[in-house]
Amino acid sequence: MKALTYQGPRQISYSEVPDPELTARDGAIIRVTASGICGSDLHIYGGHGFTDKIGYSVGHEAVGEIVELGSEVHGLAVGDRVLVSASAGCNRCANCRVGIVAACERTPAPIDACYGLGGSLPGGQAQLLAVPHAGGNLIRIPEGVSDAAAVVLTDNAPTAWYGARRARIAPGETVVVIGLGPVGLMAIQSAFAMGAARVLGVDLIAERRKLAAELGAEPVEMDDPKLGIRDMLGGGADVAIEAVGADATIKLAISAVGHRGRVSVIGVNQNRAYPFHMPLAQVKELEFHIGLCSIQYELPTLLKLTAAGRLRPEAVVTHPLPMSDGANAYQLFAERADGVSKVVLDPAR
Repeated sequence: MKALTYQGPRQISYSEVPDPELTARDGAIIRVTASGICGSDLHIYGGHGFTDKIGYSVGHEAVGEIVELGSEVHGLAVGDRVLVSASAGCNRCANCRVGIVAACERTPAPIDACYGLGGSLPGGQAQLLAVPHAGGNLIRIPEGVSDAAAVVLTDNAPTAWYGARRARIAPGETVVVIGLGPVGLMAIQSAFAMGAARVLGVDLIAERRKLAAELGAEPVEMDDPKLGIRDMLGGGADVAIEAVGADATIKLAISAVGHRGRVSVIGVNQNRAYPFHMPLAQVKELEFHIGLCSIQYELPTLLKLTAAGRLRPEAVVTHPLPMSDGANAYQLFAERADGVSKVVLDPAR
């Protein structure tokens, strides 16, 4: 089969790799019909992944059709349209049974809990994908939910909803979303679905600010976003959702909220010595939330909201491309060119 493989920094290859095999009675094989490039895939693309290996298939966002199913999988059938949760749990421990797969008690290491990181789970930017413990890691796609929407629901939308939920957005509140990639754009939708009165969007790229405005957000256009937020709101926001993970954007999120404001960081930050402004946080009585989303926990709510038209995950998809053009797709996404927000790949092309 064909798959996108990592061959070194900024080197993604459209390669021939072995077909996956069904090796466990609780597993499944799906024929991938759409896969997404996530912002976190760019860490690997840039040479800052979880392993020094090369040649492994990448990607952790995939939807498709079940073509083979283990005998111990119940509630699913060959031919079902399914989305693959970006993070895989054991489907046996107490945490996984309630959907908190980020705290799976049996996963040996984070590299083995997500597809396409170079560990034990080959990536989903491929024509076929093996899914372990399929009963907990595959979710049937409701009628009326497109592949484009379902790809966003594998990771981006749940992460955004998780960040908004943890921030406890209440009806009538003001929210600032920092970083307007697909997760940030879904955070805007999530904030409005939770009843936010106003949502401001911050990003350096004008095209992304335009996409945010189309979703109802008010883009912050000033060169100094801190001053812009204060000017637009007459003070600080109730909530800031940070969807980048950079030191500077986390600092901006902390400064963007007012007294007793709530900051929710869903961008990935690997700085072990982050200079947290403790005195400011104490004076503000700040609430600071950070964590990793458990996709399975958030999906039941999101699937219902999407099927009802309350959320439109497909609205963040800007570039549907053939998987055979994967190298150019990664470059486009990494360079934030051509107004790109979300790239969805078609493995059949």
